[in-house]
Amino acid sequence: MNIIQEPAGTTALNIAVAVNPRAAFGGNRKKSPGGTGDMVVAQLRDAGHHVTVLRRRDYAALQEAVESEIAAGTDALVVVGGDGMVHLAANALVHSGIPLGIIPAGTGNDAARGLGLDPLDACAAVAHFIQRCQQPPRTVDLGRIDRTGQNSVWFMGAFSAGFDALVNERANGWRWPRGPMRYNLAILRELTLLKPLKYALRVDGVARQQPALLIAVSNGMSFGGGMKITPDAEYDDGWLDLFVVSPLPRRTFLRIFPLVFSGRHTGHPAVSIERVREVVFEAPTLVAYADGERMGALPATVTVDPGALKVWV
Repeated sequence: MNIIQEPAGTTALNIAVAVNPRAAFGGNRKKSPGGTGDMVVAQLRDAGHHVTVLRRRDYAALQEAVESEIAAGTDALVVVGGDGMVHLAANALVHSGIPLGIIPAGTGNDAARGLGLDPLDACAAVAHFIQRCQQPPRTVDLGRIDRTGQNSVWFMGAFSAGFDALVNERANGWRWPRGPMRYNLAILRELTLLKPLKYALRVDGVARQQPALLIAVSNGMSFGGGMKITPDAEYDDGWLDLFVVSPLPRRTFLRIFPLVFSGRHTGHPAVSIERVREVVFEAPTLVAYADGERMGALPATVTVDPGALKVWV
């Protein structure tokens, strides 16, 4: 690390700040990642740190800029945005030893929420980072996705290949409305088409046939903007949590579904959660998502990668 000692007793760091080019599904301009990014940069500079601002027109260009800064030897990467930005950062920083800071400014912010940050208070997140970056970083696990012929992809939150993935696929195909309402309407549309999906799984080496309405492998406790699918999951326990909702009548599913926001769904007999280290998914007609990002068609192997990421949260 290129560390410069400041007279005041704090350590000035070279920090790259990556700002999401756009909010997930649109958003209010005053509360956009761009406006929040300006605040973050100003606060970090006021605290004595040396900041490189990374703003690009699209996700791919931003990813390239982030990777260049990491290769050049930045001391930390701070992302301003939602779970998609955390996903970008996790894949850029995995096993690098360079810590990540998160300033929530997206729609879901499940990673920030799971790591103890207030998803609605970016100012508090900056102040917290400024304090934490003077201490040893926390080490957390990531999930790793392997697909034949593709490079490995890591995720912070959850890998999904059931109802949630179908909702994301539908929402991403719509250009209107903007904001979280697009996701909510996609949920309602998928509910009208609800039917069990068939999976061939291999869970920690044991094969099983698994019909399910919703299936996910989670590293954190929530996805979809606060849906606490695996409320007891921890980022640093060396495990992933396999979450399955078995086939149910639509009416029963509609009664259970709202409970996921409080975590009270776990007591229903159709809901199962088990700690796993590896799950192989075979369902070639289905598309998977991780951290809200499209991964592509199954099959895929999902494995826990213990201690893969350093975070300053």
